[in-house]
Amino acid sequence: MGWGTEGPSVFGKLDLDYNTYLRIPDLLQLQHPLSDPPHHDEMLFIIIHQTYELWFKLILGEIEKSMLRMSEKRILPARNLLNRTVEILRLLVGQIHILETMTPQDFLQFRDGLFPASGFQSLQFRELEFLAGAKDERYLKHFEKDPVMYEALKKRQSEPDLRGAYYELLRNLGFPLPDNTERNHIENSESDREKLLMALRPIYSQSESHLPLYLLTESLIEFDEYLGLWRYHHVRVVERIIGYKRGSGGSSGVGYLLTTTDKRCFPSLWEVRTYLEKQT
Repeated sequence: MGWGTEGPSVFGKLDLDYNTYLRIPDLLQLQHPLSDPPHHDEMLFIIIHQTYELWFKLILGEIEKSMLRMSEKRILPARNLLNRTVEILRLLVGQIHILETMTPQDFLQFRDGLFPASGFQSLQFRELEFLAGAKDERYLKHFEKDPVMYEALKKRQSEPDLRGAYYELLRNLGFPLPDNTERNHIENSESDREKLLMALRPIYSQSESHLPLYLLTESLIEFDEYLGLWRYHHVRVVERIIGYKRGSGGSSGVGYLLTTTDKRCFPSLWEVRTYLEKQT
């Protein structure tokens, strides 16, 4: 988005420029390698993870706005916002592989200096999971030493989430959802699970009659899919770089990360496909 050779003469402040608006000088001062002398690849490591956090910030805001649109029954605007988060996640899946340009031996040259810092401690990623509906209170313990972060995640745990907003939208549209559908799918009774799946089935079996809702639902699936793909690609990159060494935060490393790859925010939307039948 350029202003041409004469600058912002049509609108905006005459003393505003690209670097001032984006605070580029401040941004470029935020990378501080700990290795001494600074190892070349540590700068890559820092920038990759700082970039994640910027994208996580945007994803959180877009999910919140999408939930607001759902509460207003504005289905397509809600879907458009979710599609933006999908595109960001798609980018992050590719971005993580940039780390593979760093050799395992080079990473070891500065890895010890990272202890006990760990991706476990990314507040925004945990907020993202909680806001999407995958709430696990066990993660709160990783923030006990920082009261501000602990309270922020605790607040996310108690607040409405994307899964609940979607189900509330369905109720407002007249879908006969059972109680407790906001809980994790596996925690519901078998009877409630069956009722929920039967209530969801028309979105797919009669998709033309529910087209905006069908598109929104598929965007939720795609969001879930790419969040899972990010986790999977993260595991593979970590394994390629450090093998099965323990994580810098004390976890089992790859062994633990593998247990997270099956996590889903919308398990019922995946399972409902099993109950679709051929139409004649």
